[in-house]
Amino acid sequence: MRKSIAEWQKQELLLLSLPHENSDWKPYLEEILQSYEEFVKAVANFQKVLFIAPSEKDFQRFKHIKNVDFFKCDTNDTWIRDFGAIDVCEDDKLIGLDFTFNAWGDKFQSTLDNAVNSKLFSQKLSGKLEKIDFILEGGSIDFNGQGVMLTTSACLLNENRNSHLNKEQIEAKLKEIFGLKEIIWLENGFIKGDDTDSHVDTLARFINEETIAYCVCKDENDEHYAPLKAMEDELKKTGFDLLELPLPKPLYFEGKRLGATYANFVFVNGGLIVPTYNDENDALVLENLQKACKDRKVVGVDARVFLRENGSLHCSCQNRYKGQR
Repeated sequence: MRKSIAEWQKQELLLLSLPHENSDWKPYLEEILQSYEEFVKAVANFQKVLFIAPSEKDFQRFKHIKNVDFFKCDTNDTWIRDFGAIDVCEDDKLIGLDFTFNAWGDKFQSTLDNAVNSKLFSQKLSGKLEKIDFILEGGSIDFNGQGVMLTTSACLLNENRNSHLNKEQIEAKLKEIFGLKEIIWLENGFIKGDDTDSHVDTLARFINEETIAYCVCKDENDEHYAPLKAMEDELKKTGFDLLELPLPKPLYFEGKRLGATYANFVFVNGGLIVPTYNDENDALVLENLQKACKDRKVVGVDARVFLRENGSLHCSCQNRYKGQR
């Protein structure tokens, strides 16, 4: 019997794929590496971090940080949430699931990223890796650990993913793969600057078995107001408790609005790492999440540079859970 895993379960380590000079980060590589360093320092206070990058020199600036390890591996991109193995529990053992990654609907190159999991499990990580013939990104799904999955129709039903399957077939496959009782399909909501076709980890996330934290827009003149209000109306019908995450004020880089969202937080052992944006809502969100997650230390990390390549903290990492493999 399979069971999906909630992100707040005990973790062995957090995987990160570093930006490098052959990635899209090259024009501002130093800035993003500084941001990664701050993120990793925050995570390493709670648990181990495993970096992957193409060259030994990519690791140098991080070697002074405690609780870190390294694995040399070629990559196209940094967003390992979407191409890293997704753990599932089967008969009290953990298995890594290796889904097909097509770079969010063949928008970018993904050949190297698709080979990362097999290299990791054959050369660095222990346990079974199961190849799944299905296109799926980790950022497009979220679990409460009790058989409920949260996702968006805009992504999972997009013709650029698994166009040969209809909704009923996709739902049946996901229920089988993850041992699910229920899938909540959000039909509304988007974040400007997100190029994943509305990943749920930019919009709404479980923070415990009964509670969903979700993005809201308080500015009626903002393009997010109506779609996020419609998403809120959907969430109110799910029966789960809800916690608002008000959007920060619009952020721009080179004339483009960035996809700033507080929903892209990361669970670590004993902590919750939350993206911040030098915004007046930073403190409010951190305070509210701390009240909701009393047994964890909530820590903010400036994620503004991450947004330049259309992701944030949760997008940049993947959890490997603790347990027998």
